[in-house]
Amino acid sequence: MKRRTFLATVLAATTASPLLAAVRKQRWGKAADVLEKSTANKQIDAAVLHVVHKQQAFTQAFGTAASGDAMFLLGSISKPINVAAVMPLFDQGKFRLEDRVQKYLPQFKGDGREQVTIGHLLTHVSGLPDQLENNNDLRRSKASLDAFVEGAIRTPPQFKPGTRYQYSSMGILLAARIGEIISGTDIKTLVHQQVFKPLGMKHSAQGLGRFKLSDLVPCQMEGAAPESGSGDPQAKEWNWNSPYWRNLGAPWGGTHCSAADVGRFLAEFMYRRGQVVKPETARLMTRNHNPAGFKARGLGFDVGAEAGSPGCSEETFGHTGSTGTLCWADPATETICVVLTSLPRRAANPHPRAIAAEYVAAAARQ
Repeated sequence: MKRRTFLATVLAATTASPLLAAVRKQRWGKAADVLEKSTANKQIDAAVLHVVHKQQAFTQAFGTAASGDAMFLLGSISKPINVAAVMPLFDQGKFRLEDRVQKYLPQFKGDGREQVTIGHLLTHVSGLPDQLENNNDLRRSKASLDAFVEGAIRTPPQFKPGTRYQYSSMGILLAARIGEIISGTDIKTLVHQQVFKPLGMKHSAQGLGRFKLSDLVPCQMEGAAPESGSGDPQAKEWNWNSPYWRNLGAPWGGTHCSAADVGRFLAEFMYRRGQVVKPETARLMTRNHNPAGFKARGLGFDVGAEAGSPGCSEETFGHTGSTGTLCWADPATETICVVLTSLPRRAANPHPRAIAAEYVAAAARQ
């Protein structure tokens, strides 16, 4: 469609005429001011705001972010990206959401494991935990993803699958491993081939990819999530900024992207262009699969009004990251909002990313 073609052109452009840029900046000025002030007072070291609204795109870098192409550790925004890399296999008929995990991981048995399906993994109702009990020990020993997979397989579900909601990074890990087994390709390559390459995400990598550690924005570690090594002076070898963690490519939190590239990813699902998954699969991934009373979840995505900022519609989908990132897309207003910062989510309440995104949502409704 013409509008979709035009959007692709807009997303590819990072500059515009000074007059047009000024008009766009004025619309998103309150959001930009939040990040400008937060970096000026040193609360945040680096940030990038990226907004696409209908046929207009706006990107601005703040603080030590060298440009709008600065690459941040996404944290849990990695989850929908990694799930999207696996879903082309679903389109090819190589697995179903109803398939038992044990079909692909035979050792995943006992204590109710046989009841867990791939759909349970993708919607956080499998009963698996967010992090393994020995997460810190594994990271301290610079364990491979194989070791995390083995730990997740050995961990019994904490409740009957499908009966409760419990956020589960380990569920996403096992879904990614199933994708690896079916495709015969490691998750880093799978994400690059199935997501980054078709969408033209040139400032993105699962792990380090072709980039160097110095190419990436460092995370501020004060106030970071416990599983990142926050508060442990011995954790520098395995915390968010370590070469080990940056290169691991954890499906639940190890993706690096620029804000505009995250916008490209969200646009694939908002406009269902079929570059990564079939349009009907994009729709499947961005609608709620959980029963009433549970947190609304798509496949890898947060969905519903709560997935966005106050004022967003029930059509909204997106995700946040504990590293200080946020993204959502609201088809009702044709708005994509991406706020990437170096300040951990736990370090501020309210977090400047949330305040900036709320201003974006308000401006998009005007």
